[in-house]
Amino acid sequence: KITMETFNTIINGDMPVLVDFHATWCGPCKAMNPIMEEIGEEMDGDARILKIDIDQERAVATKFQVHSVPTFIIFKNGLAVWRNSGKMDKASLLHYIRTFTD
Repeated sequence: KITMETFNTIINGDMPVLVDFHATWCGPCKAMNPIMEEIGEEMDGDARILKIDIDQERAVATKFQVHSVPTFIIFKNGLAVWRNSGKMDKASLLHYIRTFTD
């Protein structure tokens, strides 16, 4: 479990954070898991990847109005700078997160 305080600390850093709002029962979310792992490895040191299970972290999901999964939100300095719902390919996700790395 992640607390709202911990979540806020993570997203308020200088490094962009790609948050994957997902659910264990969601097929497209499961399909995204290996892609998210690869992105995490490729962006190591340049961006963070954070996975949020909407069923376990309802307060976080509600705060950011996540109504469908998967939903991806990129945070930079505490602000949501990009978001998209639905399955995405690795190249597109990498493109968007690299847009916000220094």
